Amino acid sequence: MLNSRVTTSLLQQPTSAVIRRAFISNSSSLSTSSSSPLVRSGPFRFSTSSPSLLRHCSSNSNPPKANPSSSDKSTWRAMAENDISRYLRETHDKVFEHNRAWAAEKKRTNPDFFANLSAGQNPEYLWIGCSDSRIPAEQITGLEPGDAFVHRNIANLVCNTDLNVMAVINYAVRHLKVKHIVVCGHYGCGGVKAAMTAKDLGILNPWLRNIRDVYRLHEKELDAIPEEEARYNRLVELNVIEQCKNVVKTAGVQQSYAQNSYPIVHGWVFGFNDGLLRDLKIDFEGMLKDIQKIYNLTESEN
Repeated sequence: MLNSRVTTSLLQQPTSAVIRRAFISNSSSLSTSSSSPLVRSGPFRFSTSSPSLLRHCSSNSNPPKANPSSSDKSTWRAMAENDISRYLRETHDKVFEHNRAWAAEKKRTNPDFFANLSAGQNPEYLWIGCSDSRIPAEQITGLEPGDAFVHRNIANLVCNTDLNVMAVINYAVRHLKVKHIVVCGHYGCGGVKAAMTAKDLGILNPWLRNIRDVYRLHEKELDAIPEEEARYNRLVELNVIEQCKNVVKTAGVQQSYAQNSYPIVHGWVFGFNDGLLRDLKIDFEGMLKDIQKIYNLTESEN
């Protein structure tokens, strides 16, 4: 069923304005690929083969009644629900269509691909990145399935109280024996930008406080940068560096490096403007030495 707030809005306001506001006004980075022509402007995409929504959004359509009757309300409710249902069905089915095409292409180019994949994983990399949909690890690095063990969250944070990321690091280091751990941020990070705003962001407050702590640690450097975007980009870089330090503080990383000389921790930043990764050239050994003055966990109780 249609979201109740959208339904209420549809029933109470002039319909053409409601459609624009509810379905078209907000910007989105949703992909535009589909099997049929699409109209895209905001979070929803509608096939041009769906005339109902396009007709009512068109400037050539009859102007809506200021006070729609009961029959008008029912018509608009049905129209909106049908278009949303079609959109949800098409975007769901598209994923399976792409999956079948991908599997067929892999089989064609490498008949043993899925047999090898089924045999187990032996990744070289642990990738800790941002949840932003625009930076999938494998696509931007050219890696294949099985090459990277991946963890993503808002603003690529490594918090010692986050059992999720701690479990991922432990498993990747102790069991998968990864050789590299990459913390990858990106310029234009919404999480970092949100942390720079003086607002109460509800449930996000405790998470974003970790980024605000990074700002506090580097306040003098950041405040000395006059241009806002440059300051914002530098905070993205400093956040990556601090999260690398948090990775190095873990017992698994310290003990594995002492025994095996791996993993090495790296800090990278991705740029949307050119699609390239920037290596922040973390001095891993120097960072480890400094951290172990206080956080030395190389000795195990066993």
